[in-house]
Amino acid sequence: MYYVNREQIERRLNVLPELEQVFAAASSAEDNPLLLRYAEERALHLAIEIVTDVGSYLIDGFIMRDASSYEDIIDIMRDEKVIGQQLFELLTELVRLRKPLVQEYFEWDRSAGQALARKLPPAMEEFAGNVRAYLDKENIPS
Repeated sequence: MYYVNREQIERRLNVLPELEQVFAAASSAEDNPLLLRYAEERALHLAIEIVTDVGSYLIDGFIMRDASSYEDIIDIMRDEKVIGQQLFELLTELVRLRKPLVQEYFEWDRSAGQALARKLPPAMEEFAGNVRAYLDKENIPS
C-alpha cells in the first residue's frame, strides 16, 4: 500500500478554478492593463507550481522514478498514464515558462505566456480530472 497525501493534492487542485477566473479576466481585457498582465503572470506561475507539486506528490506516493527536472515530472505523469499526450505537451510548455517567469522576468517574452494562458483553463480542468481519476483507480481515499 502506498501513502499518497490526497488531501494535499486536493488542496492544490482546488485552487485551479480561481486561476481559470484570472485567465478569463486577463484575456478579456481590451487594453490588458498592467495589473491584469501581472495577474495573468502570477496565475501562470501558480499553475506551474500546482502541476509540479501534484506531480511530485504522485511520484513520491506511488514510488515512481525520481524526477530530474520540472519537465521530467510531466514526463513521468505521462509515462504512468496520469495524463495523455496532448495534455503532456501543453503542461510541458507550461513548466518551461517557470524559469522566464521566476528568474528572467525582466526580459521574458510575455506573448508566450498570454498565448498559453488562453489554452490553460480547460487543460487545468482536464489535469485535475485526470489526477482524481488516477487516484480513484488506485483506490486512494478522498
